[in-house]
Amino acid sequence: MLSLKLPRLLSINQVPKVFREQGILFGYRHPRSSATDCIFSVFQMTNETVNIWTHLLPSGYFLWKLSALLLAWDVWNDPFTWPFLTYMATCCLYPLASTFAHTFSTMSSQARHICYFFDYGALALYSLGSAIAYAAYIFPEEWIGSTFHHCYIFIAVLNTVLSTSLSCYSRFTEAERSKFTKVIRTAAFAYPYVFDTVPLFYRLYLCAARGCSESVIPTHYGHVVFAFLTCFIYATHLPERLVPGLFDYFGHSHQLFHICGIIGTHFQMESLLIDMTDRRDRLLAFSPALSLSQTVGPMAASFTISLLIIAAFSTTLYSVPKFSRD
Repeated sequence: MLSLKLPRLLSINQVPKVFREQGILFGYRHPRSSATDCIFSVFQMTNETVNIWTHLLPSGYFLWKLSALLLAWDVWNDPFTWPFLTYMATCCLYPLASTFAHTFSTMSSQARHICYFFDYGALALYSLGSAIAYAAYIFPEEWIGSTFHHCYIFIAVLNTVLSTSLSCYSRFTEAERSKFTKVIRTAAFAYPYVFDTVPLFYRLYLCAARGCSESVIPTHYGHVVFAFLTCFIYATHLPERLVPGLFDYFGHSHQLFHICGIIGTHFQMESLLIDMTDRRDRLLAFSPALSLSQTVGPMAASFTISLLIIAAFSTTLYSVPKFSRD
């Protein structure tokens, strides 16, 4: 009978420091796994398995949603839909990049860093995709056409470059300055989110102060709540830091971080769809739809710059002795 021998799992003391996770004691894959071992591990219960599936399945969901919209909308003749489709592309990209990173990050210490460089770059692009969609559909009417509105996407592009640079740099300080690393990496993603969401925060404030009957408001609140939970869980390493070893396979913070992030993205996607539909005539009365250069242009530029940043940091891995040793 044909049998498949799965790779042996290791404890925290059996893997190099770069592979260790706070509060996770068992279930580690070998730090020199082959690509085949990494693929097989998707179907083996390790401390990364749920991390992989909590982004692999949602990436399929977002790809299905994007495909359905492309078939349902007359996208070539309706520029108003382009910002949303650009945003949806980033919704598909970031969980796929995360899936790839969690799957192949145990091939070597250098591979681990490079995998997460791409993961961070995809998250930064998702933030830019959100900003492009917010500029098109979310802005309060009082701010449409303002200086801030005109500069908003450009600043979001700069934030993408900053986010990718800081998050990639944080991997070089991880071993010696773990607390500093956590602060800088959290800030690298929290700051762009806060900036992107300023128009929404103001709109929610106006709604609370003046009273409004927009059906989309609870969905926006749902997104904000899960975005906060995502950041909180990522920064605190709860619950595994309280009971190390208990949540090695199920329920540790990175799994919860993935789940809350995906739910937050779902709420964001639904709220954008509602606003795009309900506010279309009002928004177009204030300002024409964003052009192709205003949607795909910033994304293409940021994608190219992010690849260059990742290439620079990846090259550095092999020129710094402590990272080139494996």
